[in-house]
Amino acid sequence: MRAIIQRCLSASVTVENQVVGKIDKGFLVLLGIEHSDTLEDAEWLSSKIAQLRVFDDKVGLMNLSIQENDGNILSISQFTLHAKTKKGNRPSFINAAPPEISKPLYEKFNELLSQKIGKPVETGIFGAHMLISLVNDGPVTIFIDTKNRE
Repeated sequence: MRAIIQRCLSASVTVENQVVGKIDKGFLVLLGIEHSDTLEDAEWLSSKIAQLRVFDDKVGLMNLSIQENDGNILSISQFTLHAKTKKGNRPSFINAAPPEISKPLYEKFNELLSQKIGKPVETGIFGAHMLISLVNDGPVTIFIDTKNRE
C-alpha cells in the first residue's frame, strides 16, 4: 500500500456535482493498493497514520497526532499511486490491484483507521471520477509505502 498524507485545513471530494465527503482540519489520505497488499499492510498503515505526529504543539513543533489535534480524515482510493513511468511517457498501472482486491482492502483500511482515531473517516466513491479540493496546511505532505517501512 502507498499513501500520500496531506495535512490540511479542509478537504472535500465531489462526484457528479455532489459533495460526498468533506472535512475540516486533519488529513487528506490518497491510498493506492497493489496486488500483494494484505490486511497486515492495512493494519500497519492505519496505525502509522493515526499516530503520525505532524500537528503543531503549543510551542509550534510538530509533536501532535491527529487524535491529539481532534482532526478528521478524508480517504480517497487512488490506483495511480502505483504508476510505473520507467518506459515511455504513458504510465503503466499493472501493479495496481483490480477492484475485486482493492475495494474490500480500501474499505477495511478505512474501518481500521476510523477505529484508531475514534471517529468516522470520510471517503470518496470507489472507482468514480472524483474532484478533490484541498487547503494544504504547511504544506505538509508525507509519503508512506508499506513495502518500505521507514
